[in-house]
Amino acid sequence: MKVILSGLGGSIHLTMKLQITFAAVLVCFAMLFVSGAPRTNFEPQGAFETRCGWFSNPTPANIWLYDREGEWTIGVQGGYQTPGDWPWPKFKPGQWVVTNAGDHGYGCACLQVRVNKRTNDVLEIKSARGRPLAQCRRDASLKKWSKMLS
Repeated sequence: MKVILSGLGGSIHLTMKLQITFAAVLVCFAMLFVSGAPRTNFEPQGAFETRCGWFSNPTPANIWLYDREGEWTIGVQGGYQTPGDWPWPKFKPGQWVVTNAGDHGYGCACLQVRVNKRTNDVLEIKSARGRPLAQCRRDASLKKWSKMLS
């Protein structure tokens, strides 16, 4: 089947095969521009939410929050770090367990955070507060993390 298009320079003959190829190329270009760039960790991921669980700082610059939904990365030495200055939970005496040199260890805490649920990175920390260790120890959803911290 041939299609004749009239234009400024006369007639152009296009076969159906050429039309399909042309249409496919246009669709590919459209998909390229519509898909956009991948999301980064620094794009807003929704509202702040309160997450409570084990706050772990076993060694310098390594910090995680373990809650009922999983492991949330706050910082990894030489890798991802939650940007900016953020509040560290204030732990009362007996609420922080030292497990390593210095004051490195873990405690029970609640943090008001914005997270990336795809990468489990903490993007922003608005507030943080220490809780009694017993609250995390009694929480059945945190039992799996308790064993890892000891």
